[in-house]
Formats: sequence, C-alpha cells, structure tokens
Amino acid sequence: QVQLVESGGGLVQPGGSLRLSCVANGIIFRLYFMHWYRQAPGKQRELVAAITAGGSTDYGDSVKGRFTIARDNDKNTVYLEMNSLKPEDTAVYYCHTKFISDYWGQGTQVTVSS
Repeated sequence: QVQLVESGGGLVQPGGSLRLSCVANGIIFRLYFMHWYRQAPGKQRELVAAITAGGSTDYGDSVKGRFTIARDNDKNTVYLEMNSLKPEDTAVYYCHTKFISDYWGQGTQVTVSS
C-alpha cells in the first residue's frame, strides 16, 4: 500500500523560509518521480516542483529561484525548501507520485502572513 506523509507546514512571515518533507512508503522510492503540488482556496491545484528518479528537477514559473526540491533515497523522503516566501504562496501543499495510479499525501498547510 502506497502512503505519502507530508510535514513541515506552518505560519511564516513574508520573506521567510520553510522546509516541507514527504516520506513515501510502499514503493521502491528511488525509482519514482516525485512531485509537490499546491492548492490555494478557490484555485486549481498546480504543480510546484518535480524531481525525477535520477535527480533532475523542474519548477513552476511562480517559484523558480525561490524553491528547491530534493530527494534522499536512503530515507524515502522528498523535500521542498521554500525561501523568500510570499503571501501568494499560501496554500495546502501536497506530495504526489504515480505508481499505476496517482497517490497523494494528506497535505500540509503553508500560510505566509505578517
């Protein structure tokens, strides 16, 4: 059974930083692409960052230069380092992978506000 568990969200002031973590169980983690998505109230879920099995990365235009995705295959964990946070980054952040079907974590709330 595939399970993704996110952590690390919270309240941060504009310009601040947070690091999200997602632990994956039930898959051979090192073989799979991993993604971070986010969904703000009233908006569609959007792709924030992706990392391939080989470690290549890609980012949504709105977070390029501010966010970094990384993976630790020994810990079955994918990270999202978020810097220079803006109020428009406020959303629920989800970890995702696809193994025959799509799998999502439960989400972690990130709120950027003064």
